[in-house]
Amino acid sequence: MPKVIRDVPTDAIETSSIGAFLTWVNAKFGYSFDGWDDLYAWSITDIEDFWESVWEYFDVKSHSPYTSVLEERVMPHARWFTGATLNYAEHSLGAPEQADEVAVTAVSQTREDFTLTYAELRREVARVRAGLIDLGVKKGDRVVGYLPNQPEALVAFLAAASLGAIWASCAPEFGTQSVIDRFSQVEPTVLLAISGYMYGNKAVDRTGELTEVLAALPTLTHLVSLDYGDFTLDDDTREQFTNGAGLDHAIDVVDYAGLGATSAGTAGGAPSAELEFEPVPFDHPLFILFSSGTTGRPKAIVHSHGGILLETLKNHSLHFDLGPGSQFCWFSTTAWMMWNALIGGLVVGSSIVMIDGNPNFPDPKELWRIAANTKATLMGVAPGAIMSARKAGFNPTEEFDLSAVSQFGAAGAPLPAEGYEWVYEQFGDDVLLNVGCGGTDVCTGILQASPLTPVYSGEMSGVSLGFAASAFDASGNEVVDDLGELVITQPTPSMPVTFWGENGDARYEAAYFDKYPSIWRHGDWAKFTTGGGVVVTGRSDATLNRGGVRLGTADFYSVLDTFAEVADALVIHLEDPDGGMGELVLFVQTEDGMSFSDGLSDRIRTELKSRLSPRHTPDEVVPVTRIPLGRTGKKLEVPVKRIVQGATAESVASTGALQDPWSLDEYVEYAQARKAKVEA
Repeated sequence: MPKVIRDVPTDAIETSSIGAFLTWVNAKFGYSFDGWDDLYAWSITDIEDFWESVWEYFDVKSHSPYTSVLEERVMPHARWFTGATLNYAEHSLGAPEQADEVAVTAVSQTREDFTLTYAELRREVARVRAGLIDLGVKKGDRVVGYLPNQPEALVAFLAAASLGAIWASCAPEFGTQSVIDRFSQVEPTVLLAISGYMYGNKAVDRTGELTEVLAALPTLTHLVSLDYGDFTLDDDTREQFTNGAGLDHAIDVVDYAGLGATSAGTAGGAPSAELEFEPVPFDHPLFILFSSGTTGRPKAIVHSHGGILLETLKNHSLHFDLGPGSQFCWFSTTAWMMWNALIGGLVVGSSIVMIDGNPNFPDPKELWRIAANTKATLMGVAPGAIMSARKAGFNPTEEFDLSAVSQFGAAGAPLPAEGYEWVYEQFGDDVLLNVGCGGTDVCTGILQASPLTPVYSGEMSGVSLGFAASAFDASGNEVVDDLGELVITQPTPSMPVTFWGENGDARYEAAYFDKYPSIWRHGDWAKFTTGGGVVVTGRSDATLNRGGVRLGTADFYSVLDTFAEVADALVIHLEDPDGGMGELVLFVQTEDGMSFSDGLSDRIRTELKSRLSPRHTPDEVVPVTRIPLGRTGKKLEVPVKRIVQGATAESVASTGALQDPWSLDEYVEYAQARKAKVEA
């Protein structure tokens, strides 16, 4: 039985958003639900009633009524709320009585911090919307951002969404290959970008990277340039882009501050027309999220207006306990689905904190400092940060006023039991530790806590409302108290519409429904315990998870392919049991006749860091004579990782499944030498 480290407070129903929802459901349907178990069981049994109740309870603004909640309980491609038209952005700008309340607090290491009220946010969205119209953006067009986690990205997203245009974003620290691999798939017409930023006290110029990205996106017609602190696009570069020098096509460069000037009459002014919202069908694309790119180019996952709206209303209110008066603070970049979740705080009327920069500058206490300064009620904190604070003997409540925090969110990596213990030693039972697992695929948490669930030491509290999740063995049988594939057995609205591009439906179906027909296979190894908790041990594919950020192996290989000396490569990540960054090991096979050198190793590290991100820098670069491949040509990353962790070659891969039956031998030798070095 799991250890209950925090039980459900006796007044939880009276004091929480989910308690108010439960009371409303009882009154509406004549039920007598008395807690979590009843509510959850109803949400995955009477799924049509549950999601219709979410729609009604949160007063979704619909421009035309729906004819059915769910046409048929099928996966994939379940059709929700057919006939309804709505717009996500219309729900993100606050109630009229919130006009003067702070909607966004912007924290940056590149410029001074500032806030936007809901009224100011609305005016900015209206201005940028008018500017996008001036640039020819219309329903269905793709608008992309190479932007930091700052209000301009939020404004651009909401402005695009209000038109029915489709948004996608990458973080500025992404190197050119990472950005091109993502944006080239969606063929955008407008790119919003900065030319540089500060990371701590280090200035990072991105003009060169921006030039490469523009050259690789032939569908672009406009670049919207943002001044960010002291970083501004110089006149020579503007002229180069405008003339198409080195780009193969000319790109009109406009300033973000001047968007909407034609419609508004003055640069930076609000358009005279009232902000409007294009009614779109429930399943109309809202934004595209990208997978980490484990087995090829990152998957372009299409999420819908209606699906994300309903899931966000449910998740942020009923699990995160957010609403008017709340302050939602979670460090993210614009490349992670937590950015989309963060800005979703506005949908339930919460204020949000947008943070850009080095989260460990000027010291590892920075995020705690920001949470204290902004009076955060929900603070997102990486499991690795919790473990590091514990290891350092840090006592956050002694140094900062964190009395406003009522919930901690943790995601991206497993949190050891010691991390749970530390949080409750520091903060006591007044806070809820919500450790979750979900991701890009559904843009929410599949497993997590709520104010009505206990917190189990070392285990997640259960399954999110509306998600019929369990673990399956290889034969498709549900398993309890044993590891299995995390699966979802009933449709839920935030499942993707499709994958963008040719054969998108087929690629979507292959990604999640290949192993168990009509059952969603998420790709995580999970153990559901008889006591009610859930443990996720990691990905069942080869995705790397470094410090809570997933890194795709394909990104590494696309960069290494540019090295003339490199014939092939394979990368693995060895997790830190204490939740830290772990160790990234890169195996490199050189071309025949070329030798491996320290100089090559250094150049590989430099290129991965500059073209991808600092997290992609390997801790060790190991020369090998061959890369193990399966019969289909797939690199055997997981078997190599398991060998390095101590498994025998025979236990992880059959020689008959290898193109070269001896290709694992030197990895066994490496593992043995590594073990001997540790034991010496």
